Amino acid sequence: MARPSVTRIKPLHYRRSWLTLWLLAIVMVIALSLLPSNNLPQVQVGNDKLHHLLAYAALMFGAVQLFAAPRLLLGIAVLLLLLGGGLEYLQAGMASGRHADWGDMLANTLGVLLGFTSQLTPWRDLLLRIDRTLTGA
Repeated sequence: MARPSVTRIKPLHYRRSWLTLWLLAIVMVIALSLLPSNNLPQVQVGNDKLHHLLAYAALMFGAVQLFAAPRLLLGIAVLLLLLGGGLEYLQAGMASGRHADWGDMLANTLGVLLGFTSQLTPWRDLLLRIDRTLTGA
């Protein structure tokens, strides 16, 4: 019996490069979340929530750009939420001037939801259009 064909990654010419950039963005969010606070620029109270929202929206938006399978995108959304919660937990246990914050987790969640809903817009294929432009297709 033939295995059903499920396209997981969109038909991108530079798919490995795009995937690598997305994974590097995840690593960057992890690193910035765990750096001691004295190694980071000071932000006004509340602005860090905007940074959380934008970071997690960008990560999820990147997933929407790369992956076509809706169930896979849902799984990635759950994993990003777990990542955000796990990083907040790690911050609470570190003596680095960082602390867990429910507001940060809420901002992370809203960011993931914002990025996830981008699949319902014409923006869901922005990377495909960029990729095709770069290849001259």
